[in-house]
Formats: sequence, C-alpha cells, structure tokens
Amino acid sequence: MTHDKTSLPAILGGTPALSIGHERSNKWPDLTHDDEEAVLQVMRDGNISTHNVIRELEKSYADFTGRSYALAHNNGTSALLAAFHSIGLQPGDEVLVPSATFWASVLPMLWVGAVPVFCESDKERLGIDPVDVEKKITAKTRAIVVVHLWGLPSKMTELFTIAERYNLKIIEDASHVHGASWRGRPCGSLGDISVFSLQGDKLAPAGEGGIFLCNKYEYYEKAVCLGDITRVIELETPSRRFAATSFGIKTRIAPLSAAIGCNQLRRLKEHNETRNKNLTYLSKKLEKLGFHTFLPPDHIQRVYFEYLIRYDETKHPLSIEMLTAALTKEGCQVAAPRYPLLHQQPIFTEGVFKSVLRLPPGEQVPSYEDVSLPFTEAANKSLLKLPSFPGPDNGILDQYAHAFEKVMNYSNEIAERGKDT
Repeated sequence: MTHDKTSLPAILGGTPALSIGHERSNKWPDLTHDDEEAVLQVMRDGNISTHNVIRELEKSYADFTGRSYALAHNNGTSALLAAFHSIGLQPGDEVLVPSATFWASVLPMLWVGAVPVFCESDKERLGIDPVDVEKKITAKTRAIVVVHLWGLPSKMTELFTIAERYNLKIIEDASHVHGASWRGRPCGSLGDISVFSLQGDKLAPAGEGGIFLCNKYEYYEKAVCLGDITRVIELETPSRRFAATSFGIKTRIAPLSAAIGCNQLRRLKEHNETRNKNLTYLSKKLEKLGFHTFLPPDHIQRVYFEYLIRYDETKHPLSIEMLTAALTKEGCQVAAPRYPLLHQQPIFTEGVFKSVLRLPPGEQVPSYEDVSLPFTEAANKSLLKLPSFPGPDNGILDQYAHAFEKVMNYSNEIAERGKDT
C-alpha cells in the first residue's frame, strides 16, 4: 500500500507539514519607528531618571483599568512586593497562592514574612482553584493571589465570594492579561491591588517594568514609601516625613522603558486582535481533533500571552512525548509549559526559603517537603505550548493544523513505531 507523502506524518517518512518559517508570524515584541522615537525623545529631553513619561504611563494604565492610583515600578516583581507590603501582611500571615505560575507571583511575599500556601489549579481555566482555596483557609489566612494564567481570567465569581466571606484581600497578578476582561470589567481592576508586568515577552512590553494599581490611597501611599523616594514628598499624609529616606528600597521604572510602555499600550488592541484572530482560528481546528484549547466562556474576553493546549493521552494511543516528537518532525514548535511548579522547587523543598522568612518567636516554620497537588501535577504534564502567533498569518496556521491532523490520523501507526524504537 502506498501513501501520499504529504498526508503521511514526517516521523513515518512523509513530507513535513511546515514549509513556512516562523519568523514573520511569531516575531515579538513588535517594535517600530514610533518606539524608537519615543525613546529618543526622552534622551533628547535629557531627563533619563524622572522624566514625565513615567507619569504618562501611570495615567494611561489608570485610565485603561479604571483605577484611582497607579505607580510604575522597575519590574512586575517589585510591584508585587509593593502589593504584599501595602496590604499590611505581617510575619506568619498566610497567603493562598497557585503553584502553576511564575515565581514572582509568590516569592516576594517572603520578604515581608508572609507564608505561601499552595493551592490546586482550576481545571477549566488553569488559575487558582476556588474549591481548594476554601479548603486551605486557616485563622492565619490574609490574602489570595490570583494569576490569570496565559491570558485566561480566573474564576472570579467564586474567588470574590470566598474573599468576602473570610475577609481576605485579593492580589491580582494580571501580568498575562493586558486587554482581557471578566464580565465586562478589565483585568487589572479585579484585585484589592493589581499588578501588570511589562517585561519584553508581555502583551504590552516595555523591556522591563511593572504597574501597581489600586483604588485605596492607603495602598498607594505604602507603595510610594516602599520604593519611590521622589514621590514621598508629594503624599497628602504624615508619611511625608519619610521623604529623606523612603523605606530603603528603590523600585522606580526607567523613563526609557516607560516610553516604550506607553507606545505599546496604545497598540495593545491592535496586537491582541491579531493574536486572538489567529489563535481562535487554530483552536477551532484543533478542538475537532480532540484537543482542549481553553476557548473562553461567553462572559470572558481572553487574550493570549502564550498559547497552551491540553492533550488527554488516556484517550489516544500516543503518549504526549511521542506526540511532541511527531509534531516536531513536522516542523512545529511544541514544548512543555515554561513554568515549573513552584511547590516542587528547591527553594521550598530544601528549606532555602527559611533564610529569607523571619517568623515571630515560637512560630513554626512551614515545611513544603510533603506538599502534594495531584491535579496540578497531572494537569501540567498534559499541556503543550505552541507559538502564540502575534504576527500576520501567512499560511502557517493551516500548516500547523495539517501537521496535527496528519499525526492524529496516523496515531496508531506512530505508537506502534514507537514500541519498536
């Protein structure tokens, strides 16, 4: 029996599906002459430390999210540290956190003495699971960290209910969701304090940068005192007395980054429309082949910081490793999720965090050696990361769909071949 080489998977001797390179469709960030001019204008003005473009960036984000106060930081990690400080966390206070996230969502709280309590991921949206959150609340619990992972807003209805019931603060890490919304409310407006990262991979990048957002002047005041010495003198409260020293940390964003950040925020809608169009198109094709692509419910407008899909190998003959190998042979860029689970990392399992965490006398230092999140651990192994295709589709999406179709159509043959190698 002969096979058309274009329909036969490359791993079985067929022609690879991908003939188009990834460079055009996957180039990011999309920096233009306007970004160059914005940076050059700051340089021409001569003030490369406290240029007014920082205030412009803050106003833009306050308007974008409907927040009362915005404070720009040198990165999202610093903005998260300010968030944990500003809600008044004390040594020994517990904060409910996801494990499937970037480390900056969690580790800065150690520096104010707060104790992370890891929770399972939600099955439908990959954010923190409200059911597990409620199970892990204790008398010491003070806050919940909500991360809208990969661009998909978390289950906020349930999380708001829990926060209100137990008088908990919500720290919203919105670093993946520039432009997403939940029930008509923009992400970045859903926490007591919300934070965006402007790192170079993000949807509105500045190179490095972070934005701290809130509606309470009290939180803004504490964030200013923590990290922006030039603003302390402007405060409307007795905290102005700290103007000569602040609290000993400096987290102000660089104006050159702020200039890029302003320009990229202006182009966010355009950029998101391209990604969403591309990935909705590809998702609908992959859903027909049995993949779960996290298409959002009607009350959510998602975005795509990264594009993750789920593969249930219990329903198919191919293991996820064999599937990845076969797709790679087709020329696809396929990988495991970029974030290792935090509760499994040495800083926790080996007790390294104890060198940072300072608890009150007699307070028991937590142990993370036996922390188990069975669903999160299993779910993380079922995910595949594909390109997010932020650029124009030049035919590459159909080639990706064809690659997946070939591999799935010949999954039994590929699995048999795998047994013989």
